[in-house]
Amino acid sequence: MAERYRPLTLLHSNDLHGDFMSGEENEQLLGGISMLSGYVAKVKAEQENTIYCIAGDMLQGSLIDSEFKGISTIEIMNMLGPDVVSLGNHEIDYGLAHLLFLERCAKFPIVNANLFIKNPYTRLFSSHKIIEMDDMQILFIGIITQEVMSSIKLDNLLGSLIDVEEAAQEVGSICNAYNNVDIDFTILLTHIGFEEDKRLAALLDPDWGVDVIIGGHSHTVLEQPALVNNILITQAGVGTKQIGRFDIVVDTDNNDVHSYKWNLIPIDSRHCPRDLQLEETIAHFKDQVDAKYDCVLCRFPRALTHPDRYQETELGNLFSDALRECLGADIVLFGSGAIRKTQAGPLFTRADMLELTPFDDRVYLVKATGAQLRRMIAHVLREDNLSGAHGEFYQFSEGLHVTYDRANRRIARLEFDGEPIADDRMLSIGLQEYHYKNFDAFFGLPRAQLADGKGIVAVTSLLDVLEEYLSSHHQPDAHVEGRLVIA
Repeated sequence: MAERYRPLTLLHSNDLHGDFMSGEENEQLLGGISMLSGYVAKVKAEQENTIYCIAGDMLQGSLIDSEFKGISTIEIMNMLGPDVVSLGNHEIDYGLAHLLFLERCAKFPIVNANLFIKNPYTRLFSSHKIIEMDDMQILFIGIITQEVMSSIKLDNLLGSLIDVEEAAQEVGSICNAYNNVDIDFTILLTHIGFEEDKRLAALLDPDWGVDVIIGGHSHTVLEQPALVNNILITQAGVGTKQIGRFDIVVDTDNNDVHSYKWNLIPIDSRHCPRDLQLEETIAHFKDQVDAKYDCVLCRFPRALTHPDRYQETELGNLFSDALRECLGADIVLFGSGAIRKTQAGPLFTRADMLELTPFDDRVYLVKATGAQLRRMIAHVLREDNLSGAHGEFYQFSEGLHVTYDRANRRIARLEFDGEPIADDRMLSIGLQEYHYKNFDAFFGLPRAQLADGKGIVAVTSLLDVLEEYLSSHHQPDAHVEGRLVIA
């Protein structure tokens, strides 16, 4: 191969969410950090110019992560040894100060270009990382989703270039600042979702030289990368059951992609060796967690499921009903994204509950008219949300029935306890704190227009409510029963 053309192998993950342990499928071990580490090490031994990167959301999703507030995850990631990582929205779940502490514990670079202190203007993280290999200079830039600001928006000192247009300009500023460096290849590590990645790519000036966007947040599984504005865009689903792999030939004269091949590689025991030292570290954390949380709360009559956040589910009905019973509310809108696994039970332990619903929010009660509820639900069921834009979606408590006519984009049926909801009827609605704080954006209605304006804190711990409900009900059960029908 001529010196102008150089090979580059890019391995990439996103949204690992503490998916540390292997499972079994078709008599093969599948997923887990041990075999993921083994595969990365295997490729690095075989291919000289190999970089492994992670596009956000290392944290949350497992009890091992939440029990140690991410410190366990950072230790495990240190052993995994990524070459560069960008921030995801869940990196800030334990608070900004704790995130800065975790960053100091990390033995790998974390990049983010658009989270900053407003006054004086100061970036909180390095905006970029340049990796040098085989006489190539490879530039990585990190871009975060606007959802990260939802967790910290009460802190007026902080800001973010959260719009895609602003993010594009920030990318341009960084690329221009390093024009005097012979950058051969430029990669954006984003956490804004696949559709937003495509919007971002379309806004980038070709002269800035961005070649690849490796994204996260929307958990998108692709057959092949998208190509927008001559920029390759990809991500690798969610968790550790697969890893994305680019085999690229870089044209170092034109500083672009000469040719490439991309595959989504399964992480399984057929061709991924195990990292036994890493397994010992994970087992150490797991033993501590099991000793504390391995107590049975209840037994379901069968395994209950939550296969898709954009539909009514058994677990969604169970949790929304549990919360409604505790609050005495008319309706509970339970965040679908707060349920982090697709199945639970039939034996259900406290550890299972904490892994299934790791976000221990307060719960608020607000009052809305029937007309306002209709407007709220119509916003949730808007087309860009239903088509997979990774917006917020809700599970409905017993008594609420909605039929949505998707072809005509209208609510055809809105009933409570079998009766149509009058526009002037006043209803009490329970919401988790995250959804209450982001009410305006998530429901398309200013919270200030509600009857009680601010609402009240009804419960200080969602998990306390769920634990009490499950442990005090004999074989709690739930079925999909048509609370939400999208026609």
